[in-house]
Amino acid sequence: MKNNPLISIVIPYHRKKVFFNKTIKSILKQNFKKFEIIIIYDDSNSNELSFVKKIKDRNQKIKLIINKKNLGPGLSRNKAILMSKGKYIAFCDADDLWQKNKLKLQIKFMKKYNLNFSHTNYFIINKSEKKIGKFKAKPKINYKDLLKSCDIGLSTVMVKKSLLRKNLFCKLRTKEDFYLWLQLIKSEKKIFSINKYLVSWRYLESSLSSSISQRLLDAFRLYNTYEKYNFLTSVYYVIRLSYYAFIKKLKIYK
Repeated sequence: MKNNPLISIVIPYHRKKVFFNKTIKSILKQNFKKFEIIIIYDDSNSNELSFVKKIKDRNQKIKLIINKKNLGPGLSRNKAILMSKGKYIAFCDADDLWQKNKLKLQIKFMKKYNLNFSHTNYFIINKSEKKIGKFKAKPKINYKDLLKSCDIGLSTVMVKKSLLRKNLFCKLRTKEDFYLWLQLIKSEKKIFSINKYLVSWRYLESSLSSSISQRLLDAFRLYNTYEKYNFLTSVYYVIRLSYYAFIKKLKIYK
């Protein structure tokens, strides 16, 4: 076990008090123990800060960054990445859950195949933790595949920190993870997944990521501003992305 690398787990926090204890517990129960947790408190309102500080004080593996103003999940994760000590970075949202063998299986998979990036299948749960669907990741995807449909669950991702030296999250409020995966796949050529359900992603109607207008606007900005496609091509890609998202939803929700 001495040769195991340190993994830094990055979690932005913004008003997820109802779910956060269970998220942290699912991480602390990992059977791979060489990790640090970096929480970024990203809320100009400090009402829940004492709650997060109490969680931090319970375990020495947990570090806390407090943003002076709300930056959004992408820029918050960037701050944690830059101060992280791990050889690998794993991402988790503040309301998602991990299986206890998530880190162990994923690091073993990445070391075995000499990978810089990996992701996994995931279950979809509601606010009461009832399973309402599941998503099976493709064994491998390339840039063209990813461009039409973002089939990578953020809370399933583990990436070698060295891969993030030139690429970090952008400032979009949604699609910030999609942007990063597109940048990373350009250098990796292909991204591989583990055929195991190691994460439960919580679907909440009230979450920012479920806002249709925000998603459409950010999708256009992603294609037009960041990927440098012209206006009409960007509109086409947004329509195509929305179509695949609709088809995917029909297939994965029970």
